[in-house]
Amino acid sequence: MAKKPNKPGRAKKQQSGGTPATVALTAAGVTYTVHAYEHDPAHPSYGEEAAEAMGVSPERVFKTLVADVDGALTVAVVPVAGQLDLKALAAAVGGKRAAMADPSLAERTTGYVRGGISPLGQRKRLATVLDASAAEHTTICVSAGRRGLEVELAPGDLAGLTDAVLAPIGRA
Repeated sequence: MAKKPNKPGRAKKQQSGGTPATVALTAAGVTYTVHAYEHDPAHPSYGEEAAEAMGVSPERVFKTLVADVDGALTVAVVPVAGQLDLKALAAAVGGKRAAMADPSLAERTTGYVRGGISPLGQRKRLATVLDASAAEHTTICVSAGRRGLEVELAPGDLAGLTDAVLAPIGRA
């Protein structure tokens, strides 16, 4: 009996306990550290919760946001200590207008839930912009693909794996 080919866009079976993000990192041979913590659903900010739980400066913990830039979904990775500058994001990808994407569309497109969206291992590869402040740090933390799970890696590795553009898209 012939094996069925994998359907395009479908992830292969994950390694035990892994997420698509950690599977992608392992497959790429990138050095990374996973940080797990107990997620509190009552906490008002996923990113700030992660920074507090890990004892890491909020400037080194980056949140993954999905925006619509001129009709195209785009990933923005910015420090949790600040906010996304939508005009700067649009300019970074050669667009004119940007707005936050509908959360359910972001979840369907990336394959992750809000608060656990990782810039790595997304269901559909999207244009990605990493805030330029990431280059100031030896390592940064981003979601590993679920709430309560972060991955720490070199910003250059993150940019390389996501084909990210580095640009000043965050603001205090």
